[in-house]
Amino acid sequence: MAKKTHSGNNTSNSAEPRVHQRGREIQAFNTVTHAFHLELEEPVRLEMTEKLNQLLADSMTLRDLYKKAHWQVIGPTFYQLHLLYDKHFGEQVEIVDTIAERIQLLGGLAIAMAHDVAETAQIERPPRGREEVPVVISRLVDGIRSSSVSAARSQTELTSSAITGPTTWWLAMSCAPMSCRLGLSANIWSRPRWCTPT
Repeated sequence: MAKKTHSGNNTSNSAEPRVHQRGREIQAFNTVTHAFHLELEEPVRLEMTEKLNQLLADSMTLRDLYKKAHWQVIGPTFYQLHLLYDKHFGEQVEIVDTIAERIQLLGGLAIAMAHDVAETAQIERPPRGREEVPVVISRLVDGIRSSSVSAARSQTELTSSAITGPTTWWLAMSCAPMSCRLGLSANIWSRPRWCTPT
């Protein structure tokens, strides 16, 4: 029995990836899809995703500030701060992922690319160079406070909107654990003795 030979022309069965493909967007940013059956009206979901995207951009900026601090720390407290910054970076990664998933759950699109985050974030941008330890810690505290205030404000605005029904209440309140986590993160930075300038 003769073996079948496959020519390289049949791309439908090929394991080769198709590269350089482009196409139209299937959902525009700042829109919501009705793929999920939620009891939320479209304007409410748009408002929620907008506020969560702002919080996401700030949280991603804070995450990157932790990594910058982790990479650039020097001095007598290097070891402790190096580990601490990395630990908080990991926690911030989880927060970012949670916020993005909540945006997707509402039928929106989470902000994702660095240039979009930089345009959207309200946290002050640090210089490219290295800063002194107290300045870095102060910058992180300011970022945490900014994110916590933004989360609390969004929480208040969303829950005081004309949102009714058990499902919508749960979705609006689903921001609470995340904002609480951000708020709790601020407590760990309560002026340790090594951050006081001498």
